[in-house]
Amino acid sequence: MPRRQFLLLLLPAALFFSAFFLLPMARLFFIGASGESGWLAYLAIVTDANYFRALWTTLAVAAVTTVLTLAISSIAGVFLERHRFPGRAALVAAMTLPLAFPGVVVGFMVIMLAGRQGIIGEVFTMFGGERPIFAYSLAGLCMGYVYFSIPRTILTIMAAAEKLDPRLEEAARSFGATPWQVVRDVILPGLRPALISAGAICFATAVGAFGTAFTLATRIEVLPMVIYTEFTMSANIAMAAALSFSLGAVAWLALAVARSASGSTVAAAG
Repeated sequence: MPRRQFLLLLLPAALFFSAFFLLPMARLFFIGASGESGWLAYLAIVTDANYFRALWTTLAVAAVTTVLTLAISSIAGVFLERHRFPGRAALVAAMTLPLAFPGVVVGFMVIMLAGRQGIIGEVFTMFGGERPIFAYSLAGLCMGYVYFSIPRTILTIMAAAEKLDPRLEEAARSFGATPWQVVRDVILPGLRPALISAGAICFATAVGAFGTAFTLATRIEVLPMVIYTEFTMSANIAMAAALSFSLGAVAWLALAVARSASGSTVAAAG
């Protein structure tokens, strides 16, 4: 393809990328240094105890969410890909339905499940137990993030499981491998690029999720909520911008590491 034609085809994408990503990020970067602290605002996320605690809480929730999502999605994804049964299509559709829900709706669903008037509490009180309320804790936030992350992860796992060669598993069994050894030595290595890619997307999404945190994080501080507070309550726009840019850098780093480790393209989450 001639160089000029190549550049003309690339131009629309380059303009779109510049207008909706590079320029806003550059503007955000300089706004973050426009406050009283100047460029030191970017160090506040590790030097200020409150910001640092919020960062670690955010990373911990994202890590737990990623592990739980990958575990659930791997088991369900491989099973659904390899078994055909009545109602399978409806089940897959139901498991991917949360893709259509905004984070706030997911948060309300967790409240209806584990809140003060939640279904879990009703069941416990029905049998004379104490009503558990964990919708507004880290457990509730993780539950919301897992629910939100499973659909996109399970679709990736199902696509990867479709490409696994069953003859490798048969060969492993013929040499005396146990079911666990087949999973460990054949299935998981085959799913490795998909697991890394899906895990990175899950982690990055959980790090920056706001809607679910806005609904549930009334007793805990995660970085998206801290940024919202700095911007709306304290009118500290410079610090909010610095924290936002830092949070975006963390999410980008997770995707970059996954791209390198998996050896395949990591698509951005919707």
